[in-house]
Amino acid sequence: MTSGPMRPDRHDAHEAGRPDGAAAVVIGGGLAGITAALALADAGLRVTLVEGRPRLGGLVFSFRRDSAVGELTVDNGQHVYLRCCTAYDGFLDRVGGRGLVPLQDRMDVPVLDAEGLRLGRLRRTGLPVPLHLAKSLATYPHLTLAERANVGRAALALKKLDPEDPALDRVDFASWLARHGQSPRTVEALWDLVGVATLNARAGDASLGLAAKVFKTGLLSDNGAADIGWSRVPLGDVHDTLAREALEKAGVRVELRTRASALARAEDGAWRVTVENGPHGRAQLDAGTVVLALPQREAHGLLPEGSLDDQDRLLDIGTAPILNLHVVYDRPVLRQPFFAALGSPVQWVFDRTEASGLAALPGGARSQYLAVSQSAAQDEIDRPVAELRKRYLPELERLLPAARGAAVRDFFVTRERTATFAPAPGVGRLRPAARTKTPGLYLAGAWTATGWPATMESAVRSGLGAVREALTELGFPQGQLPQEAA
Repeated sequence: MTSGPMRPDRHDAHEAGRPDGAAAVVIGGGLAGITAALALADAGLRVTLVEGRPRLGGLVFSFRRDSAVGELTVDNGQHVYLRCCTAYDGFLDRVGGRGLVPLQDRMDVPVLDAEGLRLGRLRRTGLPVPLHLAKSLATYPHLTLAERANVGRAALALKKLDPEDPALDRVDFASWLARHGQSPRTVEALWDLVGVATLNARAGDASLGLAAKVFKTGLLSDNGAADIGWSRVPLGDVHDTLAREALEKAGVRVELRTRASALARAEDGAWRVTVENGPHGRAQLDAGTVVLALPQREAHGLLPEGSLDDQDRLLDIGTAPILNLHVVYDRPVLRQPFFAALGSPVQWVFDRTEASGLAALPGGARSQYLAVSQSAAQDEIDRPVAELRKRYLPELERLLPAARGAAVRDFFVTRERTATFAPAPGVGRLRPAARTKTPGLYLAGAWTATGWPATMESAVRSGLGAVREALTELGFPQGQLPQEAA
């Protein structure tokens, strides 16, 4: 594996006696690209993965920060997955990271109401669906008895929906909830509590089809489907370090700091990928198979004309931001690993003390590092740090009484302005399938037509889907194709 300067030699599909089409290039080193590269290599193809950044992982990454308390390892944002995310779970297995990103034994979400500091919990039992949540909803203090009963009726109606029905994609989730008796308080305290974190949009801005996918799969498919997992180490340890090791073992050639600038099909049917690596100049990679695993606008910029019907529709897929606030206190202020908040601009708060390395710093054992994750943050993504500090520190003190006497040792912000595609009504018709109209060229990315919202699960599924299409076109038997995730 290489991660330094591009080698000037041509990566030719006929090299070393390989049959035509046995070489593949994957453009993009996020989860979709990593997954595709590994699956192609596992099938016996000779694979080159090119990534413009100096690391792998796409938008799931870590960086080092010289903080007032010492050098911290910071995740760009808080990423979680659920037990129903079987493709991402398989990715963790493939790179050897499962033990670093464990799941809860049973779903348990503390929900704190800023008004009166009432603590409720959304947690499941071992009973079958839908009884697994009945006890939790029956005692959920943030809804009235009537609102809880209406939740049950709406859930049963939701269970009957088919997320793949195109008609659902044209409807917003909030309208459907209102027709099914859900009060504004119920939407805030339950539906948006889950939906904003998983869809990166509030109910009024979200496609009913994608919302139905989230809630049917996560809460109504299996009693353990919504058990939550999150990384206990920096994200980069899994999605960059372990991923690179897995790619190296699989024989994938990785070229970092290398950007694909052109993609063309030669007269002999092979693909010519022009790549650039700063001072090392331009090179050409030839292959029979190319997987384009970039964000939708970047993919559109490289797609040859005629690769998709109405390929300009990719430019109509909107994006949605996520804002993360990072606060280091001089003492512990939160006893739980995370919680969600109601009646406050604060959405979700996670304890990142151990994963950041803070605990190992001098005096770090007495400090605590909290990450505040703010999805659907269109109104705040560009606010200055000083303004965000003034807005959110008092809110954290309101939610966490122990923070009221604590000193803030550090406060900083990470912003992902295009963190996900916007799951707006109508987006389903814009999302392309993995196979293009041009032989040998495939699309991957969480924004493609996976049926899932923009999650790590969708990204991994897209990579597997692209490889299934590629290997089918190359004539691989059905039994040798990557398996569909459950």
